[in-house]
Amino acid sequence: MTRMNRRRFLLAALAAPFALRQAALARKAPARVLVGDMHAHLFFFGPNAAAKRPLARTMAAGSATLVAWSLVGDLPWLRRSPRGLRQKGVPEKGEALAWLRDEIGRAKRHLAEQGLKIVRSPEDVDRALKGEPYVVLSVEGASFVEKDVGPLRAAYDLGIRHLQLVHYVDNAIGDFQTAKPRHGGLSQLGKEVVAECNRLGMLIDLAHASEDGVRQALAISNVPVVWSHGSVTRTGHPHWSMAATKARQLRFESAKAIADRGGIVGLWSLRSDVGPTIGDYAERLAQMAEWLGEDHAAFGTDMNAIINPPIASYADLQGVIARWRKGGMAETRIRKLAIENYARVLRQALGAKPA
Repeated sequence: MTRMNRRRFLLAALAAPFALRQAALARKAPARVLVGDMHAHLFFFGPNAAAKRPLARTMAAGSATLVAWSLVGDLPWLRRSPRGLRQKGVPEKGEALAWLRDEIGRAKRHLAEQGLKIVRSPEDVDRALKGEPYVVLSVEGASFVEKDVGPLRAAYDLGIRHLQLVHYVDNAIGDFQTAKPRHGGLSQLGKEVVAECNRLGMLIDLAHASEDGVRQALAISNVPVVWSHGSVTRTGHPHWSMAATKARQLRFESAKAIADRGGIVGLWSLRSDVGPTIGDYAERLAQMAEWLGEDHAAFGTDMNAIINPPIASYADLQGVIARWRKGGMAETRIRKLAIENYARVLRQALGAKPA
């Protein structure tokens, strides 16, 4: 054996145990779970602006492949108050739709720069479940719907596939949790909006809606709906007169009604509600899965809209998954909570084929 061959032989012999050990570790390490998020924000101003937190990098850091980017449909008419966000004005005719068009234009430019695709069909959801990153364009607060359902088709054509009916500004659709009711739940227009979303193939999001609105929407919708972000209480009695952090909780009875119709409830990462740590968030969402069933809970972080949250990135959600695994949660349940539940209801909603 030549000196060079002998040297290669010795190096290979020394490296063999290390390679075997690495291979064994790789076999033992569970696969990284893909992540979905039913409700996240990315603004074009402020400390968490898109320019500072480009979406592709943020998603890749936590293997997030199905993220609902929620555009705030009533943002120009909101102000901060000691009791949370409050209405400061009323959009003029056509103003909210014009705002939405501009926001979607900015969002699409950012997504194009990032090389990210937009969910438009059930097949896109399937691709996200296989690891291809997709973004769901969502609207929080359908203020652009003014007198009839016509603007919904315009939103659909712009790429919106996930619609939250109400937010913090009074609109013609229905009542919301943080203001005195005036519609008795959903208005007649609100009920027509639910039916039209079903027809178009747009997921209905009941977050922020009053309990009467939830009950009425469930009676109308022929596909499952979501409550994208918030939390569930079995003991509290949320009321519009409370501070927003309390008023925004969902009573168990309403959450169970959503689940019983096949829908899902997402957990936000509000520190004062769920706790200050990743472990607290993991425990709270696991508890929701016990209450509602493992097919009916999911991530709904409200990322970038909450101050000092326990979940500030999608890498943090991988930390949640790690804690579930450490606690012995079954892999099938982990995948459901992490992405499959949202993917399922989104896919069902998108199944309609508008004329």
